[in-house]
Amino acid sequence: MKRAFLGEFEEVVLLAVAILDEDAYGVPITQEIEQRTGRAVGFNSVHTTLQRLEAKGFLASTMGGATAERGGRRKRYFSLTAAGRKALWEVKQMRAQLWEAVPLKTVQLMTP
Repeated sequence: MKRAFLGEFEEVVLLAVAILDEDAYGVPITQEIEQRTGRAVGFNSVHTTLQRLEAKGFLASTMGGATAERGGRRKRYFSLTAAGRKALWEVKQMRAQLWEAVPLKTVQLMTP
């Protein structure tokens, strides 16, 4: 199988879904990303990325039950698929290999 390439934001969204596990739906995913990255993220950007990742086969979604706090609307919960877990693992491995290839003198210049 061909290796999957993820954009940075796609990677961050997949990681947020992995972190939240069974509580991964739009609002908490957005909040998790904002909290962990320290950058403001639009809900629409997250929603669009979730749809794109599902279309690529990296995520699956299921509808939860209707809740009173949402005015009777149902939540769409997301979970990683086997392909999504594999894509995250490959990205992690690639980043580790790249960091290992950076010369020590360069790494020393980067430390505060």
